[in-house]
Formats: sequence, structure tokens, C-alpha cells
Amino acid sequence: MTIKNERLIIIGFVIFACLLMTLIDAVISPHYSIKSIIKFTLFLILPLIYALIDKRINYRNLFLIKRQHLLLALILGISVYGLIIGGYYSLRNLFDFSNITNNLQNNIGVNKNNFIYVSLYISFINSFLEEFFFRGFAFITIKKITTRKFAYIFSASVFALYHVAIISTWFNSVLMMLIIISLFIVGIIFNYLSELSKSLYLSWIIHCFANFAINTIGFILFGII
Repeated sequence: MTIKNERLIIIGFVIFACLLMTLIDAVISPHYSIKSIIKFTLFLILPLIYALIDKRINYRNLFLIKRQHLLLALILGISVYGLIIGGYYSLRNLFDFSNITNNLQNNIGVNKNNFIYVSLYISFINSFLEEFFFRGFAFITIKKITTRKFAYIFSASVFALYHVAIISTWFNSVLMMLIIISLFIVGIIFNYLSELSKSLYLSWIIHCFANFAINTIGFILFGII
């Protein structure tokens, strides 16, 4: 397989997986457990299978823990948690967030009774799937066969646009645009952190803290805390 063909196949696969998940999230809207199984297959299993076919792809280094980066990850993670929670309290009187819980309950079966389990999945498993797919596959792997600039922009763009289908009915258009721009910037930062550490742990830990904050807001909106 030539590098050009490998590049086209990987880019095409990333776009296909994101479009399929968009269809599932925005149109089909299955129960959250079904959606999670599909996402697990697209974002983890299929890239691993592809690596078995293309021997030039090696994910082993992505899982090497570098202790010197753990303190940085914790500091940044705690900062991100505080920033998101602070942003929520600053904006909650300007925007109506109640639509989030209504959509979660009506569309994918997430409610007050099962949110604790969903939040644990989102915090650890879902964040890992996204880091493996968008950083490990759509950035670090692609960067080896394209330019660094393209890899940065491509990975951050698909990361941001992928989330549109998930949250498209949660907010008004103004807040949606702010979130999309923020997600693109976050994608760029996560790419840099993955490049710096040459692994997934730095960006994954920070992603976990971001999800901790989002789940904390979910607990508040559901009236659990």
C-alpha cells in the first residue's frame, strides 16, 4: 500500500465513522447503551483491525505512561474542571440549560436514575474512545503520512464537528457556535499535548476532568446534587 493510498483510506475512514455516528446521534437516536456499543466498534475495534492489516501502524507507544507528564495533566485537568464549572455558573442565567436533560431523557433514555452509571462511562470509557480515535488515529497516525499542519487542523475539525450532532438540540445557535469554536481549540490543544507526550495519557486525563465537570453540571441539572 502506498503512502497516498494509506492517507486516503485513513482520512476516509475517520470521516465515514464520524458521519455514521452523526446519523446515529442526530437521526436514529438509539438507547445510550446501543449507541455506546456502536461507538466502541467504530472508534476502537475497527482502527485496531486496520492496524493488523497495515503493519506500518503501531499503537503501542500511545499507551506508554510517562510520569513526568502526570503532574502537568493533573494541574491542567483541575484547571479545566474549574473553568467549565465557572463558565456554567456564569452563563446559567443567560442561557436555558434545562433542554439538556429533556433531550437526554426523551431521545436516548438517560435519566436521573441511570445518570450516575452513564457519567462513569462518559468520564472514563467515552473519553478514552475519543482520545484514541481523534488523537491516536486521526492525529498521531495521520501526522506520519501527511503534513503536521494538516493533521492538526483535520483532527481538531472532525473532533469539533463530531460533537455537533450530540449537542445540536441542547443550545441555541449562538451558544452552539461558541461551543464548536471552543471544541476546535480544545482539539488543537489536545493534539499538542499528545504530540508533546507521544502518548494518549496526557490528553486523556485532561479529557476525563473536562467530562467530570460536564457530569457535575448534569448532576445539578438532574437535581441529584
